[in-house]
Amino acid sequence: MTILERYAAMDYGPAPESRTEADAWLNAHDFSKALFIGGTWQAAASGKTFTVLEPATGETLAEVSEAGPEDVNAAVRAARRALPAWSKTSGYERARILYAIGRAMQRHGRLFAVLESIDNGKPIRESRDIDVPLAVRHFIHHAGWAQTLEKAYPGHQPVGVCGQIIPWNFPLLMLAWKIAPALAAGCTVVLKPAEFTPLTSILFAEICARAGVPKGVVNIVQGGGETGAAIVEHPDIDKIAFTGSSEVGKIIRRATAGTGKKLSLELGGKSAFMVFEDADLDSAVEGLVDGIWFNQGQVCCAGSRLLVQESVAERMLAKVKARMGHLRLGDPLDKNTDIGPLIAPVQLERVKSMVAEGARQGAECWQPASDLPQTGYYHLPTLATSVAPSNILAQEEVFGPVLAAMTFRTQEEGVALANNTRYGLAASVWSENISRALHVAPQLKAGVVWINGTNIFDASSGFGGYRESGFGREGGHEGLYEYLKRPAGKAVYKPAPRPEPQPDTGSNTPLIDRTPKLFIGGKQVRPDGNYALPVTDPKGRIMGEVGAGNRKDIRDAVSTARASKWHQATAYNRAQVLYFLAENLAVRAAEFTGRIASLTGIRPKEAAAEVDLSIERIFAAASLADKYEGRVHQPPARVVTLALNEPVGVLGIVSPDDAPLLALVTMMAPALAMGNPVVAVPSARFPLVATDLYQVIETSDLPAGSVNIVTGDSVELAAVLAKHDDVDALWCVGETQLCATVERESAANLKRVWTSGGLAPDWAGDAALLDDFFRRAVEIKNVWVPYGD
Repeated sequence: MTILERYAAMDYGPAPESRTEADAWLNAHDFSKALFIGGTWQAAASGKTFTVLEPATGETLAEVSEAGPEDVNAAVRAARRALPAWSKTSGYERARILYAIGRAMQRHGRLFAVLESIDNGKPIRESRDIDVPLAVRHFIHHAGWAQTLEKAYPGHQPVGVCGQIIPWNFPLLMLAWKIAPALAAGCTVVLKPAEFTPLTSILFAEICARAGVPKGVVNIVQGGGETGAAIVEHPDIDKIAFTGSSEVGKIIRRATAGTGKKLSLELGGKSAFMVFEDADLDSAVEGLVDGIWFNQGQVCCAGSRLLVQESVAERMLAKVKARMGHLRLGDPLDKNTDIGPLIAPVQLERVKSMVAEGARQGAECWQPASDLPQTGYYHLPTLATSVAPSNILAQEEVFGPVLAAMTFRTQEEGVALANNTRYGLAASVWSENISRALHVAPQLKAGVVWINGTNIFDASSGFGGYRESGFGREGGHEGLYEYLKRPAGKAVYKPAPRPEPQPDTGSNTPLIDRTPKLFIGGKQVRPDGNYALPVTDPKGRIMGEVGAGNRKDIRDAVSTARASKWHQATAYNRAQVLYFLAENLAVRAAEFTGRIASLTGIRPKEAAAEVDLSIERIFAAASLADKYEGRVHQPPARVVTLALNEPVGVLGIVSPDDAPLLALVTMMAPALAMGNPVVAVPSARFPLVATDLYQVIETSDLPAGSVNIVTGDSVELAAVLAKHDDVDALWCVGETQLCATVERESAANLKRVWTSGGLAPDWAGDAALLDDFFRRAVEIKNVWVPYGD
């Protein structure tokens, strides 16, 4: 045999990682007392336990105490007791504790890594080189945020007691993503790990005790769905942070509606992996291995849809198959293993059934000729070709080592195919032409876009999705906002009283009656139902009529807004249009002053002040349109992250009765400044203030469809906006019941919803209101751009 032949015949030998220390740790613990509450270890009040299995063997690892409602109550009480002192602790002291946690995790990094691989089944190379270092990085990074919090987030305070629920695919890393920013912000936490993977959270709790975390600041309760439900429904929790499936995220959205709980959801994905014809195909194949077979494909942002340009598709797929033939399945503690077992039998069966269904729907499913281990929950890496865009493998999250491949001809077709999903978590773009990649990235409806890379994470850069991939961000500057709040006003919102209309003598109506209309698509149009509503002054005298909009009118307004090109206007051009809008409103200031005074009954001086402040707010929004910019992050790697502010999309606004002009423009101006087309429902009691804006809008160069106004019953119309799947975000100020309704009804497509929670904002006195609406008016997309050879 020649040397070359010997080289070709070489194979990997076993390279096992020792599990001696991990087994010793397991044997030394009584997991029937695995609830960490108020700084002490406790058994479940019910005495219940659940079994934790090792995915690679199916053998029992531990019998762990299962928290019930009584245990969750105890954990929340402990967190509530600890909150006042912890929130008042100086940023410097919190930073010291976060740093101590990170350093302690470093010292025990190998034990964390081995436990993670035993408990989860992921290859030791991943847990050792990715999960543990990133978890450490989050605590040390957020130690810095703790110390600079007051300067970086002026006027904010901790949101309070946080209920956090994490999945089984990244047990330790998800724990770090949740707990580090919460502690930095001064919050206390009750965290529930996944029932499949509780072990590293128990080791982490031990680290907290050693690092000097005050009792009750961190509480960890083990359990399943019932435990999570007890956390979500607990009335004394101020914020819920959930990572998991979109289906459960929708349940949580409905359960928290009207409770006042702050909510962030990091959910499923069906991420596109786009390969253009000028890409380095060999690099793209290696990226694809990390994109879809990392952690057995059990990754919410896995690049599970390969979109390859038609001219290189045959070559690319041949290279993918060749690479798949060299992927090694086996013991996750073997350092040569590429793919470990899936988490549990139920997940293995789910993946098998979805592959079978995909094949039934026409996909050709190919697998390498590899042997499966005799024990454990293993599934061969699978490539599905001839996949139609509607195929289950192209539309549904498999959460396994399954790749669906499709082709595209043009850049535009590729972008359309990439966006053909209800998810929007992540995407990868592969091209040697950086101009092309940076042109495509903003067109993709995804919260994270990697250029010539995939599955890159860092504590400095936010992570989170669009659409049904959830809302809110984890990590980075924007991620800390999820654990902060501004002090809310105390005033309860009450709609303006509506007196009985008095007989119309004609003295208050114009000589020429104007047909009541809505403002849709840049035109004044009749309401679908062809009904009108009387508008009265405080004495019941009829001042005019407006159209009674209905569901079909909202549908038309949303459709027109979706077709609007407003988001394509440059920020500078948007600023010019808003300045022009403010100028035109100023020209008619006396008219609006008289209208507000006559409708609401306030003094002319007060009405004039509202008009002046409304003009000022539009000017302020115009001034920020080309200045409310993103950030550039520099993670500790050869990459920069561009955190871009993008418009959310079609934005619904339900405006209150109080300050009918000021409230409407305070919400509408930031939305427009950031490029969002608006569907506004003005004050139900004083809608003539909004209808008077029609001519101002028509003469201010706002493109058709950028502003749509539908008058009518705001309660009814708000519910329609909340249910509408083509509305991307909704802001609503109103009574408690109305706010709860829109939050609950928004769950269908998980649109971003902000409500006043039944309180009345201080429209004139709160100087930070405009800043808050600007922040709500954008999605933050993190685009990762590598550099160097």
